[in-house]
Amino acid sequence: MDERVKQFESKMQKACEFLASDYQTIRAGRANPHILDKLKVNYYGTPTPIQQVGNITVPEPRVIQIAPWEKSLIKEIEKAIMTSDIGINPNNDGNTIRLIFPELTEERRKDLVKDVKKKAEESKVAIRNIRRDGNDAFKKLFKSDVSEDEIKDLEDSLQKITDKFIKDIEVLMEEKSKEILTV
Repeated sequence: MDERVKQFESKMQKACEFLASDYQTIRAGRANPHILDKLKVNYYGTPTPIQQVGNITVPEPRVIQIAPWEKSLIKEIEKAIMTSDIGINPNNDGNTIRLIFPELTEERRKDLVKDVKKKAEESKVAIRNIRRDGNDAFKKLFKSDVSEDEIKDLEDSLQKITDKFIKDIEVLMEEKSKEILTV
């Protein structure tokens, strides 16, 4: 494959990977420790990911347990969870923090599926924008010593890659929607 096409393929790959990691933070009725991935606590004046200041376990399907390595961090971790958009109140027993996830209602599941579809659509738009940038870059090559046929070939291979990634996004969206709607 042409190097000029590969650079745009890697950008599309990153857009797909971002969507997949974004989907990991959407909870689907079960406790998923990835929901805490974006949360940071104030650890000696430095914003630090929760995973780096304690042990995170899932002792039951709907419970996440956080055992901080220093008891002084319990308040900081609770504060980070309360100010986040997780929507769960932490419980602590002085040593550990427990996040108990309620069963998702049918309405909440449908809202989450809408959110999943919206994120997928945003990723498709990002991929199409990358394709447009690629096609623009190829058209600029025409002004130099590249033939029209060669540019057409570059655009065709870029379109094939675009179609592949759009399909991948569809698959990711379907899998996540199915996971959310499964009771």
